[in-house]
Amino acid sequence: MRLLSGAWKILVGIKDGLVLLLMLLFFGVLYALLTASPNPVVPGNGALHLNLEGIIVEQPEETNPFDALTGGETIRQHRLRDIVQALESAATDDRVTAVALDLDGFFGGGQTAIARVGDAIQTVRDADKPVIAFATGYGDDAYALAAHASEIWVHPMGGALILGPGGNRLYYGDMLRRFGVTANIFRAGEFKSAVEPYSRADQSPEAREASQALADSLFEAWREDVARARPDANIDAIIATPADLVEAANNDLATAARDAGMVDEIGTRLDWQARIAEISGEDVSNGFQAIRLANWIAANPRSGGSSNIGVVTVAGTIVDGEAPAGTAGGETIADLLREASENYDFSALVLRVDSPGGSALASERIRRAVLSFAETEGDIPVVVSMGNLAASGGYWVATAGDHIMAEPGTITGSIGVFSIIPSFEGTLDQLDIGADGVTTTPLSGEPDVFGGISPEAQRLLQSGTEDIYRRFLSLVSENRDMPVERIAELAEGRVWAGGTARQLGLVDAFGNLDEAIAEAASRAEVEADDVRVLWIEQPPDPFTEFIRNWTRDEDDAQQTAAPRDIWTMLAPDPRAILATVMAEMQLLMTGPAMQLRCLECPVDVIPGRTSAADAATMRVIVAEWLG
Repeated sequence: MRLLSGAWKILVGIKDGLVLLLMLLFFGVLYALLTASPNPVVPGNGALHLNLEGIIVEQPEETNPFDALTGGETIRQHRLRDIVQALESAATDDRVTAVALDLDGFFGGGQTAIARVGDAIQTVRDADKPVIAFATGYGDDAYALAAHASEIWVHPMGGALILGPGGNRLYYGDMLRRFGVTANIFRAGEFKSAVEPYSRADQSPEAREASQALADSLFEAWREDVARARPDANIDAIIATPADLVEAANNDLATAARDAGMVDEIGTRLDWQARIAEISGEDVSNGFQAIRLANWIAANPRSGGSSNIGVVTVAGTIVDGEAPAGTAGGETIADLLREASENYDFSALVLRVDSPGGSALASERIRRAVLSFAETEGDIPVVVSMGNLAASGGYWVATAGDHIMAEPGTITGSIGVFSIIPSFEGTLDQLDIGADGVTTTPLSGEPDVFGGISPEAQRLLQSGTEDIYRRFLSLVSENRDMPVERIAELAEGRVWAGGTARQLGLVDAFGNLDEAIAEAASRAEVEADDVRVLWIEQPPDPFTEFIRNWTRDEDDAQQTAAPRDIWTMLAPDPRAILATVMAEMQLLMTGPAMQLRCLECPVDVIPGRTSAADAATMRVIVAEWLG
């Protein structure tokens, strides 16, 4: 009887859940019908409210649409090309009287992406339209954007501090040995420092040399960009002696920033809104006549001609099989290219890469899919456009291109291979647990994670690593038309900034995505006004988009995110640190056997001190893990 009673309760629970889901869908559809309009609403004129709460990404990740309904933490993701298109169209449209650059809650997005948005802001400025920025506190990323504004506002209790690349990361070698865990590491490349956290207690001299050179190069590119945008700012002083400047301003960080020429005005959000209202007109709800960013993006799609230039994006970690947007699944990208080739005719292809690499097998799958696509379409030209990252597996994929373009702040190279397989023979000894069995060949039961990997298996794994490395060198040599010996000198797993990579011949030219599209069109002999860009990507799930749009707050000029003062920006986030440890341990335990991965790209530039963008994402990961 109890069994029947329990089964009945389960059935009633399922019924109630289905009824709740159907009611949610009904009222959601009703809401959509009542609020839908045939065209996005764009007022006659006003200020484009560029609310960049969240992060700028190459390709937004697929997130759980019900997080907002259940109180889960979500991070807004702004697609780079949408922000650029919005700004460049605003520069030439008379309806836009100004741009309100709202940087409260902005977590970053990578140096190259931020520089591209900065260029687009400069386009608005060049059109004689004001860009007025506001934030409670400015860090490196926010200030790189604000520097391009015509006016920079800061909260009276805020300020601006430049941290620059640098810091520490965690090394687990001694800890693993203490617990009897052996990190069996197989690598090819002297500078392949991604594996060092699992074998050492500190950074090797080779890794330190490579990391320091990369950090210096990236910081120099940041300083040059800011100096061009805001030449009167005393950047050198705020970088070298920030405490002196603050003390000279009676310990007022906002005043110190103004005295150094980094900001123009000190005022609250309401003061900033009133300043914009002087240009765009007042509005009771927003403080000024505002044009919503989402509406403006929807109302200003990229125009095009009749010759298709395809753009396929390899963003995020490269993994085997299928993967959602924001992660580069080898089979997913190959299927997208195949389907696009079946449905359209293309004159050229742009391969947009923003990835630190990942699986060697998946990287090769994508490379071959790109080559097959180009051949199927009639040997069309392939131009590679590198974003923030195109390293290791990201560079492997790039060898499918005829022409490689990057930007000075791009992180690339990392031509090396590694694999990590943990074994626990020491752990079992500590726990007095034995491991024994029988074998029929030298490889029976290998790799033996209980008794330790045998010498025969170790030799095979090292041979496999060196074979993939040899293939990597050969691919780069053929693509770059350089001797393998010269590529070997540039490889060894070393990471390069885009400016250095161009000097070394690993990159052909500087240029952003739009310039890469123009280069592809030129190589295909397509006139600029006849170019039609087709984005070869996964379409958003309609239900996911519906729930997300239904629960998303309007991006009006009111405060939508908790403001972050400058001291909060400096404070370490324990959840982000914990998430870093979890991610690195997960790689040790579950990563693919052979990896073309540049872990040092985001970590060694700001090692241990997680970037704001990474911290934001990691907070979500840890929150979910903790339940």
